[in-house]
Amino acid sequence: MTLYVIGTGPGDIAYMSGRAVEIIKQVDCVAGYTTYIELIADLLKDKQIISTGMMKEVERVEKAIEQALTGKSCALVSGGDPGIYAMAGLVFEICKQRNIKLVRTRNKENHPDSDSGLFLEIVPGIPALAAGAALVGAPLTHDFAAISLSDLLTPWEKIENRLTCAAMADFVIVLYNPKSKKRDWQLKRAQELMLEHRDAATPVGIVTGAMRENQRISFTSLDQLDKADVGMQTILFIGSSASLRYLDFLFTPRGYSKKYEI
Repeated sequence: MTLYVIGTGPGDIAYMSGRAVEIIKQVDCVAGYTTYIELIADLLKDKQIISTGMMKEVERVEKAIEQALTGKSCALVSGGDPGIYAMAGLVFEICKQRNIKLVRTRNKENHPDSDSGLFLEIVPGIPALAAGAALVGAPLTHDFAAISLSDLLTPWEKIENRLTCAAMADFVIVLYNPKSKKRDWQLKRAQELMLEHRDAATPVGIVTGAMRENQRISFTSLDQLDKADVGMQTILFIGSSASLRYLDFLFTPRGYSKKYEI
């Protein structure tokens, strides 16, 4: 009984870890959001596929767990890293609710020792904030906070509080899920909250479709953020008071120039 929760990175197989590719090739079953399944289709020949659309996360995880409990090896794939706004937490939540015993030990032959429970391995991937940061430069070299603007699972009042606190604390702020067809006002409100504590000229990096065919990279300032072309595949990097634009890049100094001669 084996379940792997895998981060596929930005979605391009070239950016997946060797461990992730190895596991996907060897498992009996692969479960995932339809878009992520399509992005790794070349690895899925002769596999049983469990593919579901948006808003079907619970169903998807339950089916993956059920397959693993029947004795099949199953890989549940998430874009980016499975533990960052993805499926790993839901796997643990459902297993805890159902009182499913989890093990993560291997036997002498280096095979999952799952006789006494469900063997579970979380396989990390490149999260969107890391992929996007690499494309805009080095905005996360110093302390940062990641906040999702999706209020589907989190009350908006709590999101506003987090935005305000992060802005006051002068973190670089990474915004996930900034806008969708149904959520078209939250980014403007987030901008207003951040402008209460941050300079209007604060640089902002915008990455859509990081390391995919539809990849776009652009820059703006905080006071112009509401005019930016963003969507659900966009991740935003709002600089701190130390962040700088240099040529076509955005970076945040760690503070070496204050301690050393450079």
